[in-house]
Amino acid sequence: MRMSLSMSVSARTAVAVGLGVAALGLGTAVPATAAPVHAGYVAKSAESHASRAFFEAVLKSVAEKRAANPSAAAVTVVYDASAAPAFKAQIARSTEIWNGSVSNVQLQEGSNADFTYREGNDPRGSYASTDGHGKGYIFLDYQQNQEYDSTRVTAHETGHVLGLPDHYEGPCSELMSGGGPGTSCTNAIPDANERAKVERLWANGFAAALDKALHKANN
Repeated sequence: MRMSLSMSVSARTAVAVGLGVAALGLGTAVPATAAPVHAGYVAKSAESHASRAFFEAVLKSVAEKRAANPSAAAVTVVYDASAAPAFKAQIARSTEIWNGSVSNVQLQEGSNADFTYREGNDPRGSYASTDGHGKGYIFLDYQQNQEYDSTRVTAHETGHVLGLPDHYEGPCSELMSGGGPGTSCTNAIPDANERAKVERLWANGFAAALDKALHKANN
């Protein structure tokens, strides 16, 4: 299903987060000390490193919270979608898809978020980004979400939060093939291999978060 976006934006806003630097809002230019670390919906360079960095940033945020409550049974990743109101339905559907696909980690909207969603115009399209210091966000580009299936774009970028890298050469049945299969691909469901990988990553992620929480509690 196509989403019609009637946003009026005077210029494309480049929103990038560099290592060691955070851009706090759309249109806020912050000098970066290194190249942006981000994983996009269409092929870019260094995607594998970028998606891994994003996953580790989210895991770090989760671990910090577990330090305050190390006995919590489940790994919950909290997001804030207030800065992406045009994509409210797509974000809700992406959350529903992922929460129904895996059990070792669950997504939940709320305060004190581990990552955020943002929206706007960016020549790079949609992407997941991190500053390397435990903060990350998913940027959803208006134009790209008119060209590609918007729920697929959102679920794909959310896949980076859960630790999946891009695999552009994959078929439409792979969520993380992103824009590789073209604009006609509307599949927003991770395949069996993708679901299994997330389960494995968050089995380890749970242990890593818990270890850090216990270490912090004992110091």
